Amino acid sequence: MTDTDKTIADLTARVEKLLAEHPPAATDRLEFLRARFDAGLAWVHFPEGLGGLGLPRELQAHVDRLLARAGAPDNDPRRNGIGLGMAAPTILAYGTEEQKRRFLRPLWTGEEIWCQLFSEPGAGSDLAALATRAERDGDHWIVNGQKVWTSGAHKARWAILVARTDPGAPKHRGMTYFLCDMTDPGVEVRPLRQITGEAEFNEVFLTDVKIPDSLRLGEEGEGWRVATATLMNERVAIGGGDPRREGGMIGVVAGTWRERPELRTPELHARLMRLWVEAEVARMTGRRLRQKLAAGQPGPEGSAAKLTFARLAQQLSGLELEMLGAEGLRYGDWTMKRPEIVEFTGKDAGYRYLRAKGNSIEGGTSEILRNIVAERVLGLPPEPRTDKDVPWKDLPR
Repeated sequence: MTDTDKTIADLTARVEKLLAEHPPAATDRLEFLRARFDAGLAWVHFPEGLGGLGLPRELQAHVDRLLARAGAPDNDPRRNGIGLGMAAPTILAYGTEEQKRRFLRPLWTGEEIWCQLFSEPGAGSDLAALATRAERDGDHWIVNGQKVWTSGAHKARWAILVARTDPGAPKHRGMTYFLCDMTDPGVEVRPLRQITGEAEFNEVFLTDVKIPDSLRLGEEGEGWRVATATLMNERVAIGGGDPRREGGMIGVVAGTWRERPELRTPELHARLMRLWVEAEVARMTGRRLRQKLAAGQPGPEGSAAKLTFARLAQQLSGLELEMLGAEGLRYGDWTMKRPEIVEFTGKDAGYRYLRAKGNSIEGGTSEILRNIVAERVLGLPPEPRTDKDVPWKDLPR
């Protein structure tokens, strides 16, 4: 028996023990999820005591299959995508032991939902230009500013927040990263309605919000470095997934093609085949990216994956609308809603077409991602940056 076979056998035994001690049919859902985390079966690649066993990331799929087969509940990851895909790996990489033990368990079980307070009205693509201020006051920081495009802020208990702590330093060096309690006094969340009629995201106003220094993540002034790790994880979470073949938008469009032969034309067939091949290439590339992540930190490859995801989603949703013709222009319900999750493929074609427009903006605009790929993957010369060493307070705004 190889070492891998022994590891898989040990994981199987751990799952069987969990199921025996906490039968899914007779155990409260939250109690089961907590027990799964404590057994190291939440994130097997995380350290022991923090939901994992220090094993390769790819072994998580084996655990998930066994638990799904037994009818065990999952942690409904779509409800807390920012927490699971962005906050958790950043806390693991930069948090203190106390922070890791306080936040990772309720984050994984879904007891505490997270959002991301990064972008601002004047600092979206250029995040380092942010103006939200955090000023030291003894053992606390007083935060004032405005954030925007904050997905899920209306349901979040915690937020990852980047604020400027040294306006006299160049813009990339004067920021600090915090964990912000969204229920604290001074935090105001207002909905932003989008083209779909929904309000997935919000603007958030911070007025004299008091954050303990114990909720600082990383060193003072290290905010850009910590935020970069978060953003790389975000792009992997959005674009670097490993769905089944014909998962996501390509599955929706291919299904319509098979079920509605009257819609077919040679030109649409050629476009669908090209996009099907590109979607399959993206899927396999995402799998390779996940394997690479098992051995280290995310890099610029996640930007390329997210860039490809956005392009394919927009092209496929546009093709679907063309296939359906006038039928595709119907729109089910444009009333104001605050969705718990973004159900991209479960709605009608008109919704998918409109929602896909946001894919090239959220998680880093496609223009910025092309710059990252050009500079960090292809090695092309960077664009001139005349403000790189100028103190933030001296920059025109």
